[in-house]
Amino acid sequence: MPMFPAIRQITTFLLLAILVGLAVNVAHAAQGIAQYGKPKYADGFSHFDYVNPQAPRGGTLVLPNPDRRTSFDKFNPFTLRGVAAPGVAQLMFESLAVGSADEVSSAYGLIAEDIAVATDKMSVVFRIRPEAKFSDGSPILASDVKHSFDTLMSSLANPQYKTVYADVKQAVIVSDRVIRFDFKNRNPELPVMVGTLPVFSRNWGKKPDGTITPFDKLTFELPIASGPYVIESYKAGKTMIFKRNPNYWADQGGKTLNVRVGFYNFDRVNYKLYSDDAVRLEAFKAGEFDALVEYRAKNWAKSYVGPRFNDGTLEKKAFLNHNGAGMQGFAMNVRRPIFQDPRVRQALGYALDFEWLNRQLFFEQYSRINSYFTNSDLSANFDGPRKPTEAELKLLKPLKAQYPQWVPDAVFGPMPAAPSTASPDSLRQNLRKARDLLTQAGWQYRDGALRNMQGEPFRFEMVEDGPFFLRVISSYVRNLEKLGIQVDIRTSDFALHQKRMDEYDFDMTTIRFPDSQSPGNELWDRFGSQAAKEKGSDNVIGVQSPVVDALVDAIVKAQTREELRAATRALDRVLWNSYYVIPQWYNPTHRIAYRKEMRYPEPPLYYTAESWILLNWWKEGAR
Repeated sequence: MPMFPAIRQITTFLLLAILVGLAVNVAHAAQGIAQYGKPKYADGFSHFDYVNPQAPRGGTLVLPNPDRRTSFDKFNPFTLRGVAAPGVAQLMFESLAVGSADEVSSAYGLIAEDIAVATDKMSVVFRIRPEAKFSDGSPILASDVKHSFDTLMSSLANPQYKTVYADVKQAVIVSDRVIRFDFKNRNPELPVMVGTLPVFSRNWGKKPDGTITPFDKLTFELPIASGPYVIESYKAGKTMIFKRNPNYWADQGGKTLNVRVGFYNFDRVNYKLYSDDAVRLEAFKAGEFDALVEYRAKNWAKSYVGPRFNDGTLEKKAFLNHNGAGMQGFAMNVRRPIFQDPRVRQALGYALDFEWLNRQLFFEQYSRINSYFTNSDLSANFDGPRKPTEAELKLLKPLKAQYPQWVPDAVFGPMPAAPSTASPDSLRQNLRKARDLLTQAGWQYRDGALRNMQGEPFRFEMVEDGPFFLRVISSYVRNLEKLGIQVDIRTSDFALHQKRMDEYDFDMTTIRFPDSQSPGNELWDRFGSQAAKEKGSDNVIGVQSPVVDALVDAIVKAQTREELRAATRALDRVLWNSYYVIPQWYNPTHRIAYRKEMRYPEPPLYYTAESWILLNWWKEGAR
């Protein structure tokens, strides 16, 4: 879309700056901004490189559960209680700006036609497109953006938003179509981050009598948002059907907005929810839906076979990606006294025999996780085991001097690998190491169990949101039993499991912390001390460390990619050597099975498989 002429841009923003008292902070407005350096795409670009601008539109995309949820009880994806319907957040809600999938950290105007970051980096201004409208036909105004921000920062929304946007001071309405965000601190991520804030109408939940349903009480009230789809029909806990909004604001008059070209190519999107993975897989093989992302190695190796694969009706492919793998593992709730000694946590890691699991259960498809930023240059061991760099030591040494008990001595040496049973090591040797650590921590085997000085047995509960992981857990538990540790395994449905996670009512569970190519404020919610005290945060582990807080602060305030790399690697060393998680494994591919008529462009650098299918695929023969 054409931008304002340069003279008009400068004149407009000079006047705007004077009106709001920011004349000294005038900045050039553009459609794209980047956290570091310049964005890849210049103003006036036609489309992102990784989409097919000629992709035909039409047909229905039928998908299964995009995750482990098997039911839903609301449309509102922004509140803590309940389980939101699949697809609502991705298909119905938009933001002022969107990122591209072939850059590390950038944002391009979507609802906003241009963006201006103040020269002192303490605020950002967005100008809203005059054509931008909500699904009810009302214009998107700065007051709606402010309402969205203020609501998400209130006690009515999931508390994670308050943590993620903690450095945003306020949203200020400058005019009907101009909104400014002021920041508390100079953080280069903040302009990009507030640009991707979900925007919804002030009238969402408005009743015929003019009253508004409180935000935290919204359940099946139809969202009033600006996305390309609206809800056509649903059956709670069973199906969720979206149809293309014929009046979608970004696709009018035969012209599609550049950041939407090649996106959302289906007229309808239909989610079918299945009770478990086995039922879902059999439904796919029977032709009930179009594509499936497989996360189980055994299924991929053994179950994607049969007549429909033989005749080409169904296809399967592993797509390479360059995403950071992040951290996946058995997480301990350190709020529990049994897990508060790091020697105990380290000992439990020696009982996981990854090499056996990979050989016997995973068909050698996985690699071991050895970092909280696995498969990324942000990892402390990205270029091999080594001691901290000078830039890392500049962060770590003062923290060691101030908080010696919170900085393990091991952070100053090479990053240790996760325990291995590959020769010359063995499970027997690892269990001996575990027993030595447990003895140091005051646990000894007697009377048929591992016991502390008070005679209490070492016993905890492992909780999971379904049975599919039981073979892995059973193998791990057998090894723990050799140490005299008793483990109770409990599975539940997704909703009950999520409730327990929100309330931190667990001892150990499997977690998945997805990596970001440019991590920032989300780390406060994941590892920050304050988040550990607030229900519903991502800090399920319960990390409350002044050192971790200081390193997260260094990450969010990094002004260059080099500073970011040093801070993330320092954080990686501290978290890794604190043994909060027993690391598992990752797969550098996306395993996708699909019907033969499904088509796709070349995958971008950074993507999730479910979103890529939803956003950029199409069907052969669509009109």
